[in-house]
Amino acid sequence: MEWQQLEYFQRVAQLQHVTKAAQSLFISQPALSRSIARLEKELGVPLFERQGRTVQLNRYGKLFLEKVNLAIQVIEEGKQELQSEMSPNRGNITLSFLPTLGTDFVPELIEKYRATYPDVTFQLFQNTAHDLIEQLKAGDIDVCLTTIVEPDPEIQWVELFSEELLVIVPQCHRLSDRQEIRLKDIANEPFVGFKKGAGLRSITDRLCQQSGFTPQLTFEGQEVGTVAGLVGVGLGVSLVPKRSRMDAYQVSCLPVRDVDCRRTIGIVWRKKSFMPKVVEQFRDFIVELYGRA
Repeated sequence: MEWQQLEYFQRVAQLQHVTKAAQSLFISQPALSRSIARLEKELGVPLFERQGRTVQLNRYGKLFLEKVNLAIQVIEEGKQELQSEMSPNRGNITLSFLPTLGTDFVPELIEKYRATYPDVTFQLFQNTAHDLIEQLKAGDIDVCLTTIVEPDPEIQWVELFSEELLVIVPQCHRLSDRQEIRLKDIANEPFVGFKKGAGLRSITDRLCQQSGFTPQLTFEGQEVGTVAGLVGVGLGVSLVPKRSRMDAYQVSCLPVRDVDCRRTIGIVWRKKSFMPKVVEQFRDFIVELYGRA
């Protein structure tokens, strides 16, 4: 059974006239008749009661027409959705990002983008750095925002910006009045950290190792707000991005002078997978807006 046969059947059923249907389809009347005959032979039942060039659906034809109309409607809707996806000015983008980017960076990014492209919609996810890449490779998302990733032939990572990481301590802490500290100054402090797999966890572990110690973890979280809140009540110290808003928490933010405490954020996409125009335009918008020369 061919898709064209179903379209021909639908048109004959609508017009109830073989010659008129053939003319509207821009084919010959014998060709249309042969197509209908092959369809009836494949189905094993007649679909029309014939009176010369005029035809009427029989009960089998009426039953089959209901299914054909539904199938054609679904296919047409699918074609329209695909065409919408191919348009750079409308469609849906699935974006996943680190939880630490959800407070301000991602909302600001989407606000800026939709100011120019208001018809674009977003489906958003938060995840750890490791799981973001797994999502991407599985095809569950279009692009993601994360820290530096290991070289991988399947994906492309482009740097967007680099930001300083600050040590946060309770406001009543012995170090709270310092202008800056050495990272090893917190070597013996209880540490409120991030869960394994989180980008900040791997960065924190690496920086602390460079300073000669392993953090003494008292809690492992995912959200900067949770970590800062627990630091504020004296559960320990931590290392967070400078752009994180700490005003709501009872913490002091301290720059580190002896170690280059920074993290780099980039955008990642699959190299060889098809990318809809709406996603391609969004990716290029981000790179142009934030990308480093």
